[in-house]
Amino acid sequence: MNLDKSTKRIAKRVKKGFQGYPQISLNYFGTSTDLATEVVVGFISEEGAVVQEQKFSSKGDVRKDETIQTTLLKIIERADAKTVSEASSVVIIK
Repeated sequence: MNLDKSTKRIAKRVKKGFQGYPQISLNYFGTSTDLATEVVVGFISEEGAVVQEQKFSSKGDVRKDETIQTTLLKIIERADAKTVSEASSVVIIK
């Protein structure tokens, strides 16, 4: 799947807002607000459950990495996530 298609499908799921559980959250981290080198995927199966996290990283921007974006979409689909949330900005790490 190409990058544009993956990002559009993820964005469409994010726009729906809270729809219940299971829930997936996408948080981006990087050295500046323009470069996200890591993404942390959080999975919550039900309200009050412990968040399970998985991290993906890249030397470039993970938001523009076709492999990572396709993987994120597959995780969302396989988890049958009803809610997908995405951080609006990159958290700067040092």
